[in-house]
Amino acid sequence: MGAAAGFVGLVVVVAVVALLLSLSVRMVQQYQRGIVFRFGRVLDRIREPGLHLIVPIADRMVRVSMQTTVIGVPAQGAITRDNVTLTVDAVVYYRVVDPVKALVNVRDYPSAVLQVAQTALRSVIGKADLDTVLGDRDKVNAELKAVIDAPTEKPWGLLIERVEVKDVSLPEGMKRSMSRQAEAERERRARVIAADGEFQASRRLADASRAMADTPGAYQLRLLQTVVDVAAEKNSTLVMPFPVELLRFFDEVARGAREPAATEPAVPVVPGDGHRREGHR
Repeated sequence: MGAAAGFVGLVVVVAVVALLLSLSVRMVQQYQRGIVFRFGRVLDRIREPGLHLIVPIADRMVRVSMQTTVIGVPAQGAITRDNVTLTVDAVVYYRVVDPVKALVNVRDYPSAVLQVAQTALRSVIGKADLDTVLGDRDKVNAELKAVIDAPTEKPWGLLIERVEVKDVSLPEGMKRSMSRQAEAERERRARVIAADGEFQASRRLADASRAMADTPGAYQLRLLQTVVDVAAEKNSTLVMPFPVELLRFFDEVARGAREPAATEPAVPVVPGDGHRREGHR
C-alpha cells in the first residue's frame, strides 16, 4: 500500500515538473526575437534565438519576425501635377529593426504599413508630372521610400528597405496621344538626319568638283567609269554621257564665225530707172 502511494506521488511530481517545463521553456528561431511580458510589462532584455526559460503564469513571450516582408500596394487612382489621371501600383519591402516598438507602439503593423504606402503613393504621384512618373522611376521610388519611412522607422521600429512602382496604367486617349507624339518625334529625327546627309553629300560633291577642275583628265576618267557602270548592266541600250564642255566649245566656235560676218561693211544698192526712189513720187 505504501509502495503504491509512493509510486502515485512520483508520477504526480513528474507530471507537475513536465507541465512546468512545458510552460516555462520557449524556443526562438534564428529569424525571430522574443519579447517577454511579465504581468503585462515588457522586460528590457530581448530574447535571442535559442531555448529560453520564462516564469510560468507570470511571463508571456511573443515572437517577432525579423525577416524582410514584402507587401503589394493595390492599384491607386491618382492625378499628376499636369492633370493626367493614372492608375499606379507598387511594392514595399520592409523589416523590423526594433521588435519592442513594432509590438507595443502599433497594432498589426503590416496593415499599418500598407495604409501608409497607399497614402504616400497617391501623394507622391500627385506632386510629379507625367514625364517624371514614366521616365524617372528612380526619383519617384526614392520619394516614396522617404515618405513611407518617415512615420514608420522611429515610432514603429520598422525600416523601409525598398519601394518600387510596378505598373502605370494610362487612359486610352493618352496612350494614342503619346504614340502620335513618338511617331512625330521619330519623323522629325529622320528628316533632320536626311537633311544633314544631303548637306554633307553636297559639300563632298563640291570638293570633288573642285578637285576635278584642277585635273582636266579627271572628267574623262569619270566619264569612262560611268560608261563601264552602265555597260555592266545586261541591257541593250548604251547611254553615252555628252560632256557639257564640248557643247560650250561648239557654241563658242559658232559665235566666233558669226561675229566677223556681222562686222563686214554693207554694199549700197543703187535702184534702177524702173524703180521708184524713196521720197520722189
